[in-house]
Amino acid sequence: MSDTHTVQATQQAELQRRLWSIASDLRGNMDASEFRNYILGLIFYRFLSDRVSEYVKGLLSNDDLTFAEAYADDEVRDELVADITNAMGFFIAPEYLFETLVASAQAGDFDVEKLQTAVNAVQTSTIGESSEEDFRGLFDDMDLNSTRLGNTVAERSALMQKVLLNLADLDMGHDEVQIDVLGDAYEYLIGQFAANAGKKAGEFYTPQQISKLLARIVSKGHDKLQSVYDPTMGSGSLLLRVGDYTTVGNYYGQELNRTTYNLGRMNLLMHGVNYNQFSVQQGDTLEIDYFEGQQFDAVVANPPYSAKWNTEGKLDDERFRKYGKTAPKSKADFAFVQHMLAHLNSNGTMAVVLPHGVLFRGAAEGVIRRYMIEQDNVLDAVIGLPANLFFGTSIPTTVLVFKKNRATQDILFIDASSEFEKGKNQNNLTDQQLEKIVTTYDNRNDIDKYAHVASRDEIIENDYNLNIPRYVDTFEEEEPIDLAEVNKELVEIDAEIAKLEAEFEAMAADLVETSEE
Repeated sequence: MSDTHTVQATQQAELQRRLWSIASDLRGNMDASEFRNYILGLIFYRFLSDRVSEYVKGLLSNDDLTFAEAYADDEVRDELVADITNAMGFFIAPEYLFETLVASAQAGDFDVEKLQTAVNAVQTSTIGESSEEDFRGLFDDMDLNSTRLGNTVAERSALMQKVLLNLADLDMGHDEVQIDVLGDAYEYLIGQFAANAGKKAGEFYTPQQISKLLARIVSKGHDKLQSVYDPTMGSGSLLLRVGDYTTVGNYYGQELNRTTYNLGRMNLLMHGVNYNQFSVQQGDTLEIDYFEGQQFDAVVANPPYSAKWNTEGKLDDERFRKYGKTAPKSKADFAFVQHMLAHLNSNGTMAVVLPHGVLFRGAAEGVIRRYMIEQDNVLDAVIGLPANLFFGTSIPTTVLVFKKNRATQDILFIDASSEFEKGKNQNNLTDQQLEKIVTTYDNRNDIDKYAHVASRDEIIENDYNLNIPRYVDTFEEEEPIDLAEVNKELVEIDAEIAKLEAEFEAMAADLVETSEE
């Protein structure tokens, strides 16, 4: 490992430890999912503030002026604000910088209303700019007037002052390496909050190893992807993971939950994705398709499993019409798949995590599954994952991989369900186990009790049922029992028992005789 990577890993581990310690110590009796919005919001605010400070240093490096002095100069201010806003997409005045708020707190002159004004000013600065939509409502979930922070302004101010001062002690440098460290630490916090959020965690976080698996599959063979799309993006971890394995031009996503949508936008920005490199929307993907007519180089998703959805009028929708059937009202799994396929371009790859039921359930889902295999020939692989990998659910899941314009009609089946590292609350895929899945997918070969390339004839023979055990036989045959040897052992055991019983009776008789004397 290089010195740079060693330093980065050390910085990352320390930052992660400190951040979670701050979150745990300061939230008190507040629910973790509620406090998440405050600590992540403030970390994000510090990130934005520090970016402005660093940028201004570069602008004023040849002038003997501080940011405050330049901003106070009427002849300089307008040009300065315009320059920063054009570069960053937002503006923070010197009086609202994170470091200024910290100084106020240290001087005993801080109150929560000052922080609220500062946060509001960031969003106001984007009005009329191309970044307005990307920043609108970003801090709406950081409700600084909530009685959960305290019943009075003084109590709320005291708590938020503690958070400010704790975050101020953290070293968050801003060269390229440090931004990666900070972004990863931010995502680590999201994961930690997910681990404490029970069933709700699945709404905003996909475990890192699963994100890596999907990202590696869709990025294979691409030095650059012009576009990546996630229709149920949560906190954006899946989208960002694709960027770890290839250069991504633009990120696209949609998320139903407003709080999670805000979290996702913050996460993208915290990982150095400029506001003009992403377009994410808030709303129900299946009801309102904000990217109608657009197709993308890669599509990834971990949608809500077997969610209810509105099927009314959907067969008039271009996304669902050709299949002749809609997914059941109580199980939207295939609706998400149909939606994603409509947004996948002809040379792209799509990977989606779903419950096993999509592989074998009949009725409308059977019709849709058959059409995808027989008519469109888009299903490329079925990968069975271990149970209990995800927060909030213990069910085993499967990754379906789709491609258009495939040169073959076969389907690769991988059964990785029994290969995992057992954890306290969730199971986990090790790097080695993850590598085995990816290598098997790349090589596309049969592996005894692990993988099988099934021909179209095999699929038809199984009536388009894709249940993995039909194609990958993991049965371990027991060694034959030698009945003669077993009988011999039983005879020997009976003899031993008889011997011991005789010895016991003799000992008992001796005890009785001694007692009579």
